[in-house]
Amino acid sequence: MNKIVILAAGKGTRMKDELPKVLVPLKGKPMIEYLIKSIFDSGVDNNPVIVVSLDNKELINNALKNYDCKYAPQDKQLGTGHALACVKDLIDESADNIIVLYGDHPFIKPETIKELIEVHTGKITMMTTEVEDFNDWRKNYYSWGRIIREGDKIQAIKEFKDASEEEKKIKELNPAFYCFSAEWLWKNIKKLENNNAQKEYYLTDLIKIASEQNIKISSIKINFNEAIGINSKEELEIAEKLI
Repeated sequence: MNKIVILAAGKGTRMKDELPKVLVPLKGKPMIEYLIKSIFDSGVDNNPVIVVSLDNKELINNALKNYDCKYAPQDKQLGTGHALACVKDLIDESADNIIVLYGDHPFIKPETIKELIEVHTGKITMMTTEVEDFNDWRKNYYSWGRIIREGDKIQAIKEFKDASEEEKKIKELNPAFYCFSAEWLWKNIKKLENNNAQKEYYLTDLIKIASEQNIKISSIKINFNEAIGINSKEELEIAEKLI
């Protein structure tokens, strides 16, 4: 059995909107609804779990009342690793794999979700994307985490705020979409530490942990248009032009 988790607890301060970020309208619909529809159309999971904050749970639940979802509250904003850990009690022990997506990335296609689970055979499979440069509207990708490789092997993901100037030149980026073996995930998520600029528990550090365990990290590459995230009014305008 495969379970999908959507991280959606962000308050969206940069959006300058009173709504939770994932409910900001994109062409008349909450941006998270595009992702939810793709998930249900993929057939991978007909009862996904959404991580919400205590104060946006009811709003998101009401907005998605036509979809069968579960909700896991994140009581404190301690990072993506902490957010994922909040869902453990809501996921059946029979789940083999956990797919992690983000509610502010509306353009993931059903076919991509299916491909991710079809390719996944080990402990971790992740999506990456690549841009030719950071010019024009692609400058919005500049703050994304970088994929650190040694040859073809993924070694780590370096968050932008922790990246060196040389690492910031890397154009293979992390949209933060993963598929984890459930057994491996729950065993290793406890090892996350918050030794970083933000003092948060990064989900991306699981990649480093897997690399240190000599675990092969598989990946699929998706088009950067499909990977786009929405964190500001400017990015919202770009997304509207892509629909």
